[in-house]
Amino acid sequence: MKFLLYIVAISIYFLGSFSITFASKKYALNNFIVKENLIKNGKLAIIACDSTEKPTDNINGTFSFIINGFRQPLSFREGVAISPLEIERSSFVFLKHENEQGTHSKLYYVYKNDDGLKPFKINWIVLLIIPIIIILIASIYKRLIFFAVLALAALAYFNYNKGLSFDGIFETVLHGIKDIF
Repeated sequence: MKFLLYIVAISIYFLGSFSITFASKKYALNNFIVKENLIKNGKLAIIACDSTEKPTDNINGTFSFIINGFRQPLSFREGVAISPLEIERSSFVFLKHENEQGTHSKLYYVYKNDDGLKPFKINWIVLLIIPIIIILIASIYKRLIFFAVLALAALAYFNYNKGLSFDGIFETVLHGIKDIF
């Protein structure tokens, strides 16, 4: 009888620890998208999602992000966090999050108009292709070197004026290349 009671006690202990371990499963933030906040107050909503960019609501807690070079703790509730920074004009927004699985970063151009904010994700390939095409055209047609230099300077000024630094460009391209391998 004592032996049977002992086996029941051990099995309850193991079943209890299994359910506690199962209930305390932690979810990692490995992908996110950016949308306009629903109350249209000029702030961005960072939404946790899976690898197919489908929003997920099982992310809760505070996660550290770097937004345009400034470290911001973002509090996620049901997979959504609101950026504390208000967007006053159209600009680039570079978001980076580091966790145990690696560094996850994305670059967005946020267009602001009377209707609100419209974030557009910028792929790292575009950041490489546009200057390479301008340089190739200038090298093929020697008469266009002046216009190519002017176009590259205008592109650099536009990027800098809208909040995109060269560090942000290089970091986005490097993370994109790392994701390939």
